[in-house]
Amino acid sequence: MNPRAILETAVENLPLGVYETNEEMGAAAASEAAAIITAAVEARGQAAVIVAAGNSQLTFLTALRELPEIPWERVTVFHMDEYVGLPPGHPAGFPAFLERHLLRYVTPAVFHPLQAPAGDLEAAGRDYAALLGAHPADLCALGIGENGHLAFNDPPFADFSDPEWVKVVELDEVSRRQQVGEGHFADLDEVPTRALTLTIPALLAARRILCIVPEARKAAAVERALTGPVTEECPASILRRQAHARLYLDADSAGTVYPGLRDRSPGEEQRW
Repeated sequence: MNPRAILETAVENLPLGVYETNEEMGAAAASEAAAIITAAVEARGQAAVIVAAGNSQLTFLTALRELPEIPWERVTVFHMDEYVGLPPGHPAGFPAFLERHLLRYVTPAVFHPLQAPAGDLEAAGRDYAALLGAHPADLCALGIGENGHLAFNDPPFADFSDPEWVKVVELDEVSRRQQVGEGHFADLDEVPTRALTLTIPALLAARRILCIVPEARKAAAVERALTGPVTEECPASILRRQAHARLYLDADSAGTVYPGLRDRSPGEEQRW
């Protein structure tokens, strides 16, 4: 059963739904993702998806892998960023994260990991961009970082008009501290300082975008994205201009923007 939102609204062009719990939010997003994927396969015989790796995506990935209607054998899977210099298979790497939480449960047609060895990073970026161009994404499922980033497009390096689709970036300290807080590294010194990332134009080029953002630690970033100026200082703010996107929140991540949710009666749906 698809959970019902406790709030349905829109901010500029961006529709959003708020769900009672992280689990309900993840299940609702997975249901919409499944519909997008199956429609693409029915229309063209195949689908391509870009998925994020991070703790905020766990309920979504768990629900997605349990949906029987997705024809994974027709789906090409990409992801959106990776640290520079981590050895292949490192447990903090994003391909390994997706292996643990998605790919050991489903078998897509192909998974294209974004590799960021310490060698020719520009060539690695060009190669991945060529793969993305050959398999236009039907769906991009992403989150918002604690500093408002999309993928690893941190505020110092985000560019809404970036001419590249994949590039090397220096990681913002807030972004690196988030990785420690999520338990992927023991301390800040362990977190790499550079990454390869899909740029914002590459992410927004997907036919549909689902932005999945639970937890109170994301509430400040959600507030900036929805109520502040549309600027690279909060990269997620660009989502407000994207009619082909939808934002999924839980009551914790939405609580700063919509504090009235805390006062509603049990089971009461609200619309702003």
